[in-house]
Amino acid sequence: MSDTPPDVAVLRQKVHGMPASEYAAALRDRLPDHDVTLARTPDEEREAFAARVVTGHRVDPARVDDGMEVFACTYAGTDHLPTEALADAGVAVTNAAGVHGPNVAEHAVGAMLAFTRRFDTAWRQQREREWRSFQASELQGSTVTVVGLGAIGEAVVARLGGFGVDTIGVRYSPEKGGPTDEVVGFDAVHDAFADTDYLVLACPLTETTRGLVDHEAFETLPPEAVVVNVARGGVVDTEALVRALRSNHIRGAALDVTDPEPLPEDHPLWNFGNVLITPHNAGHTPRYYERLADIVAENVRRLDADSGDLQNRVA
Repeated sequence: MSDTPPDVAVLRQKVHGMPASEYAAALRDRLPDHDVTLARTPDEEREAFAARVVTGHRVDPARVDDGMEVFACTYAGTDHLPTEALADAGVAVTNAAGVHGPNVAEHAVGAMLAFTRRFDTAWRQQREREWRSFQASELQGSTVTVVGLGAIGEAVVARLGGFGVDTIGVRYSPEKGGPTDEVVGFDAVHDAFADTDYLVLACPLTETTRGLVDHEAFETLPPEAVVVNVARGGVVDTEALVRALRSNHIRGAALDVTDPEPLPEDHPLWNFGNVLITPHNAGHTPRYYERLADIVAENVRRLDADSGDLQNRVA
């Protein structure tokens, strides 16, 4: 890196195994008149925090005072960042909200269809070369409850539009409404759970949502309900989930996130035939960096214009 701090520094931190060089290239395409630098080594990464905009998913707390004005997190979740240190240093924080909408929504809908059409049974019988009919069901006529009506939650609801389902949305401010047939607040979450066939968790992890799907929730959910978690593992009480599965209190679960994460090899969740586990993979899409670069490049332009209004600002 040069002695003059760049306009944008891309940290060498991969997302879903994709190299940060692809992200830097996408930003250069969108910001041809700006200096966009890729920090390829630990030393370069330490120097990178002097840039006006730094983007990656980890922050060295010792570097927050080095000169950056904005940290553009490459994840939608920012609960892992040293938020107090960043705030004390006057650094604005943005996230990748919206980048995941199409792919995570498709993952959630695909999980629901897998349970509805019993693809797990089909795959097992295929492996065993067993030609035997089995009973499946329909998504049509089901009630899908979506907790969190941000970009991902809204994308899930949009993709359910042609399936003939009833939808309930749960959000912090139900008075804002939403794309679902009904919108309720967290004070009425059990009323929603009681009518739920598929529960899609697409909310941030907060004090309100941590452990939201607990023993009481599993008691309320109908026994045919399926839980689809594309939020954070901590939204579900793992011990309560295991008990519910062992007791047939729910039909199954599709977990893209777990608590703990990664899920230990000896964890009982691996042994349930009615649990679909993916390794926090719903967020993967080959278009990830392209969508993220659109957001970050637009924020660089807003900084240049001194507008002070940044897209996806979370702190």
